[in-house]
Amino acid sequence: MPFEYTSTEDLRKGYDELQKTLLEGKTLPLAFRRAQLLRVARMFQENNVALTDALTADLGRHKLEISLPEIGPIVSGAVRAAESLEEWNKPEKPQVEEWRSSWDTTIYSAPKGVVLIIGPWNYPYVTIMLPLIGAIAAGCTCIVKPSEFNPSCAQLLAELFPKYLDQTAYRIVNGAGAEATALLNLKWDHIFFTGSKAVGGIVAAAAVKNVTPVTLELGSKSPVFIDAENTDLELAAKRILWGKQQNAGQICVAPDYILVPRGHQDATVEAFKKAYQSLWPHPQGALDPLSEMGAILNSTHHARLMKLLGRTKGTLVHGGNTEGTRRIEPALVANVTLDDALMESEIFGPIIPIVPVEDVQEAMKIIRERPVPLVIYVFTNSDHTKDKFLASTKSGTLVLNDTFVQLGVHEMPFGGQGDSGYGSYLGKFSFDTFVHRRSYINVPPAAEPFMQHRYPPYTEEAFEAIAAPANIKIPDQ
Repeated sequence: MPFEYTSTEDLRKGYDELQKTLLEGKTLPLAFRRAQLLRVARMFQENNVALTDALTADLGRHKLEISLPEIGPIVSGAVRAAESLEEWNKPEKPQVEEWRSSWDTTIYSAPKGVVLIIGPWNYPYVTIMLPLIGAIAAGCTCIVKPSEFNPSCAQLLAELFPKYLDQTAYRIVNGAGAEATALLNLKWDHIFFTGSKAVGGIVAAAAVKNVTPVTLELGSKSPVFIDAENTDLELAAKRILWGKQQNAGQICVAPDYILVPRGHQDATVEAFKKAYQSLWPHPQGALDPLSEMGAILNSTHHARLMKLLGRTKGTLVHGGNTEGTRRIEPALVANVTLDDALMESEIFGPIIPIVPVEDVQEAMKIIRERPVPLVIYVFTNSDHTKDKFLASTKSGTLVLNDTFVQLGVHEMPFGGQGDSGYGSYLGKFSFDTFVHRRSYINVPPAAEPFMQHRYPPYTEEAFEAIAAPANIKIPDQ
């Protein structure tokens, strides 16, 4: 079926219907939310082959690179959310002073309302469905807009949603810039966006007009530091190369550049060459038909990456060959300086710059002086090095001795900081994103004796009683 954009009329109709559904309270019962969450799980489990084929058609990825980061986390995440609904939605009873103990002081998790999720092209399922799982668990209604650069995936989702999910509460809107603009012109209770910093700025600016809260999951140049004297270089190279070649490097958490002590650069290069041979032992390496490495999005992005390779002043020490306008062999570039073309912005492709540094102090200085990254990767067995990075750097996530793994950990928040975005999700943190923590008290008439000092006419005795909290003893240290 050809890729069909959603008409402006249907877009507005869907939005109005979601508003009505929310006002009717249809999404409030936990039984409804549980049923919809399990339908999400079934949608991706029962249509695994079709979903995989669609993503392979759009991005040329191997089914393993689809199941691991996309299908698996969605199915397991939806089931976990369904099983956790009662715990997540359980009202909290904070401790209060004895004289207020009868006020039924409570914090409820209330759905924010009608929400919008806008996804990117590089991971077209997981980046929209994991936030949607949180929105469903929170009791929100939601419109989801997949990227138009994944026509096969977006069209399939548009066909599957009505078969599995309640269309009065959850809808797909397909389209490009005009449709995205039409959506952003509507008043939402929360917007969740994953994508580039440039588009994230447009989303944030649109949200400001209606004072709408936003979650921004943005890309960044996520650095890697290899503590060469305190790690297994060959294992580090293998894990970094594996993380970099995922989706041909087109992922926001890809290791973007490597910082390694200058005296260990040559050994690091050799370790990468060995890792390359183990990952792609075929006659044509990563470009061999048997390798099934992911494709570059399109010819425009391909040309941008090849231009970067042409502009670098570093030394191309391995790879970098190309096949047509959709595939690039992972390229390793040594002796890269901080003012090099490869250090200008997020690479978002299979190019690995190696930046030689004096030591860990210089590596951390470089990281601190650049925009806050989404992830910092550190390969070390030294607690001292680990503690330095924890105390002296900022990032959305800090990962030691591996790459790319944090997206599968539902028990931890995933999100950026500063330049790489704000807000987080995964598991309970997705639920937290789409709820308002609503405080509640019920002050009984029996509490009136405690209120007498607040009423006029004011007296000195009343003032002393009211001012008592300001006069408490402060500890010396």
